[in-house]
This record gives sequence, C-alpha cells and structure tokens, in this order.
Amino acid sequence: MKMLDRRRVLIMGLLNKRSIAYGIAAACKREGAELAFSYQTEAIRERIAPIAAELGSELLVRCDVADDTQIAEAFEDLARTWPTLDGVVHALAFAPLASLAGDFLESADREAFRVAHDISAYSLVAATKRALPMLAPGASIVTISFLGAKQAVPFYNMMGLAKAALESAVRYLAASVGPRQVRVNAISAGPIRTASSLAISNFAASAEIVARDAPLRRNVTIEEVGETAAFLLSPRASGITGNIVHVDAGFHAIVPGLSGMQAARTA
Repeated sequence: MKMLDRRRVLIMGLLNKRSIAYGIAAACKREGAELAFSYQTEAIRERIAPIAAELGSELLVRCDVADDTQIAEAFEDLARTWPTLDGVVHALAFAPLASLAGDFLESADREAFRVAHDISAYSLVAATKRALPMLAPGASIVTISFLGAKQAVPFYNMMGLAKAALESAVRYLAASVGPRQVRVNAISAGPIRTASSLAISNFAASAEIVARDAPLRRNVTIEEVGETAAFLLSPRASGITGNIVHVDAGFHAIVPGLSGMQAARTA
C-alpha cells in the first residue's frame, strides 16, 4: 500500500514544472494521492491545467489568497467534489520585487511589509481556517519556508521577515488544530531554481555557496522536497506536528565559509 492511497490533497501554488509545488504534487501522485489544484488567475489556470491533467487531476479551483471571499469560495467549490480533505500544501509566497534587492533597510517600506506578510504568511492561516471544516482526522498541512526565516540572508530581505512569521504560524496552527488530529508542518528548503527564486538578487551566487559548503556538497531538488512533503502528509508522520523540517543538504547545520578548514584537515 502506498503512503497516500485514497487521500485527497489540495496543492496551492503550482506555476510550472520547476515549482516546488510540482515536486510535491508529483510525489503525492506517485504515493497514490488524489490531487486538486488552486490557481490565482485564468492565465495561471491555462498554464497549469495540462500539468494537472498529467497528474490525473481535472479539479482546479480559483483562489487569490489576498481575497478572503475567494478563499472561502475556493473551499466551497472544492467541497462540492470532495466533502472531506486529507491534506493541504501551501507553496505560496510573494514580496514586491524592489524589497528583494539591495540593503534590507533601504529597500524596506510599509507596503512591502504588508504585502509580503499577507501573501506569504497570513494566507496559510486563512486557508487553514477555511479548510478546517473539511479536514478529516489525521489530515496534514504542509507549507514551504527557507533559512532566511531564521538567519539574515543577503537580498532575501522582506521575504525573510514573512517566512519567520510563516514558521511562527506553523507552531500556533499546530497547537490550535492539533486537538482535531490535524497536523501542521513546514519544510525549510534549500535554494532551488524556480520562477519565484529568480526574482531574488544574486540567487545563483547563493545556490553556489550552498552547494560548496553544505555537508552534502550540493543543492537539493524539488523531488527531494516532494518526497519529504509526501511523508509529512501521510499517516507515517502521524506524530509530527509544529515542526520545521530542513531539506537543504544540511546547510542549516553548519557555519558557511569554513568548509575549506575541514578539507585542509583531512587532506
């Protein structure tokens, strides 16, 4: 029996086959899940519909997470086909482009703070609130974070603040919905070349540093993040909630820049 047999999972945030959301959706499909997808605009729906079809799904619901009415309607639409839901994948993030370049303080402004936190963090809270009546006991919610939530990463700037809020929301949501036997976790993924990551200044340089210094001496893939998410969505992770699971080749565990010292010692 596969990990996600007969389990229904909503994927929020798919844009293309390079998306972390795609890696998760593909892993869930391999493990037997039925999938549904949300989309923000008709243009995105047209782009992802063929991908969803390849993954055996024609169930797409419109959901702009900046709009509470659309969030409510999305789950109402989903409930017409799926009265119950076993998993939600929240792979959504956004910050104004100007806030992801240059010095943090110089690029920071009130509107960028509001937008980044609304789309990247509060949307998880809002989606959980609307999904909760549908979530079956044993259901699981998984979101995506990054090391910039805990450490100051150059150019990540306002998104780092929003991801810190997201990780805090994971803990508070886990405490809130735990009595209903619903779990909430985040995956802190290493740098992966996606459409969103390319908006961050010097992303390629950051990925090179991780590949050089991480204990595994490489970057991770959307497939590796996907396999971890599928596990967290499954009953095999039934005792895991409120956690931030690092899938970053071990980069979070080391002091960057000191890998050469270890190499010199073992030479």
